[in-house]
Amino acid sequence: MPELLLELFSEEIPARMQARGADDLLRLVTEALAPLNPRNATAFAGPRRIALTLTLDGTVPGTTIAERGPREGAPEKALAGFTRKHGVTQDDLVLENGFWVLNRTVPPVEAATRIAEILPPLLRRFPWPKSMRWGDGSAFTWVRPLRRILCLLDGEVVYVTLAKDEDDGHGLHADRLTEGHRFTAPGAFAVTGAADWREGLRARQVLVDAAERRALIEDGTARLAAEEGLRIVADPGLVDEVAGLTEWPVPFLGRIDETFMDLPPEVMQVSMRVNQRYFALVRDDGSAAPRFAFVANLQPEDGGALTIAGNERVLRARFADARHFWDLDRARPLASRIGALDAIIFHAALGSQGERVQRIVRLAGLLAPMVGAPIAEAERAALLAKADLTTGMVGEFPELQGVMGSYYARHDGEPASVATAIAEHYMPRGQTDGVPTAPVSIAVALADKIDSLTAFFAAGEKPGGSGDPYALRRAALGIIRIIRENALRLDLVRLFVLAAETLPETLRDAPDLALLPGFVAERLRVQLRAEGARHDILAAISSGNEDSDITRLLTRTDVLAAMLATDDGQNLLAATKRAANILRIEDRKDGPHDGTPDPTLYEQPEERDLANMLLEVTPAVEAAISNERYTDAMREAARLRPALDRFFEAVTVNADRADLRLNRLRLLAELRRMMVLIADFSQIEG
Repeated sequence: MPELLLELFSEEIPARMQARGADDLLRLVTEALAPLNPRNATAFAGPRRIALTLTLDGTVPGTTIAERGPREGAPEKALAGFTRKHGVTQDDLVLENGFWVLNRTVPPVEAATRIAEILPPLLRRFPWPKSMRWGDGSAFTWVRPLRRILCLLDGEVVYVTLAKDEDDGHGLHADRLTEGHRFTAPGAFAVTGAADWREGLRARQVLVDAAERRALIEDGTARLAAEEGLRIVADPGLVDEVAGLTEWPVPFLGRIDETFMDLPPEVMQVSMRVNQRYFALVRDDGSAAPRFAFVANLQPEDGGALTIAGNERVLRARFADARHFWDLDRARPLASRIGALDAIIFHAALGSQGERVQRIVRLAGLLAPMVGAPIAEAERAALLAKADLTTGMVGEFPELQGVMGSYYARHDGEPASVATAIAEHYMPRGQTDGVPTAPVSIAVALADKIDSLTAFFAAGEKPGGSGDPYALRRAALGIIRIIRENALRLDLVRLFVLAAETLPETLRDAPDLALLPGFVAERLRVQLRAEGARHDILAAISSGNEDSDITRLLTRTDVLAAMLATDDGQNLLAATKRAANILRIEDRKDGPHDGTPDPTLYEQPEERDLANMLLEVTPAVEAAISNERYTDAMREAARLRPALDRFFEAVTVNADRADLRLNRLRLLAELRRMMVLIADFSQIEG
């Protein structure tokens, strides 16, 4: 099993593109080498290289391919065309089952030959999100200038060249050379295989395994923090980014001047993260600590004293800028900034941010009594919620919108519930983020998201395919999570109608507004599917049901799922599906079979028993559902099981007599009508 080592060595690759680039390389190479049965494949990514190792067969086995030509006795022109196409004569053909057949032998292909064939076109069409040109004489592009190609098969160089016709491919061709750390081990060195490559680079202060670099960063910074009784603020994304910026990560701790410790901790953390890729530290109680962690790309000779001092000096300058914005923004009340929102365009068809804020204020006021919030506080929070978009701090760090508005509102003496709602109205920002639980925060967060959905759907900006530039799927999921996790009872359809009333007049009756309930329902089904819950049961309950109360729908879903987990529930499901299938087939013939069954036509006791049970159970189910006693409704429905079982065992629905057949189909239609009060059982899997 020969071993392939392929490394593409370049100038620094953006950290966000490294893992995807390595995965794409592994996928494309293994697909192209599929005839060689590649296995044990591993991808590597780092600041200056993506690479892979794998084992494969030594050759692509030879095969015989049969090409069938014209029939025996076909015109001479047809036969001549076939032989000319394949460059053979009629003597090379044989007759098989009445056809002329050419049996061609495809010789074996050595692995090295196959690799040399597939790599140049693969690299020329490599799917980097962004690529660049450099130098003269070649149209070949790469994410950053490509400097070396290392390609070894069992220790031998595979001849690969990027030259193509008149294009010299920057003179790049494969060899056995790579390079170590840019500063501590500059220059090329030769390798003989994958193990030698990894160890040779390690000896030259390059760790090729991104997971190893991440572990060093996480463990190293955590250890240094623990030595001082502190802990690192978890930030997996920053760990990944720093692992993509360093080949030989060496963690250090620096000190923050006490003069900056009165800045909001979110400001310090975002400033450190965005500008310098530093890690924030906190005490056990969660308060900000006057320390920060950073990662160097080499081990300094002085133990890091000069490196630490330099990073502390840079951070002082960054925090001085942050303090300037902090002090400047607080010099005027947050409320005085509301007017400036009129000059910020929200969307060409939807007006300014100021107009949007007025819509959110109205909707938050309408929502407030529905969620138990004071109307005045909800409207005040909604009015101020977007004002921080005009501040210097949010202009510098957009990640802090909402957070800074909350700080400035507290500084201005606004009620605590208003300040909290300003910070929380963007929640949840992602799947791992929490949802607001305070009533005022809930009202403003829902108003913000409902307005976004309604406005953008009205403007014809609904998501399509994988595209969702306005994050409307996230907004819908946010609405769902806020409602679910706070057990709210809201009529979403009514709220969408209310939200549409204040849109620009030309958009209030936009056709896409009718799609909103279905859009939210689909997001709910997707979420349940991701949780491993019975999304099919939700679909069955929602079918033909205009109820948009998510809490009520989910309660019904849970109760029905619990019933279907029992033997009675499974048997009732099977019997109901059987009845529905019979009706579907017979309705196609001469249906629908509506109407009240005639009791005088019941010839068998099983018919009469089922009819009597339906007369007893149907009003009980209707009353239970009307009063939201869903467990009682399911219990009543389950009482039908014995009568249904006996009916299907003893009664032939499609009787020879037309009047008996019609009456029995009408009886099954009565059953279906009753069960649809609970759910469309035909949509339930199993």
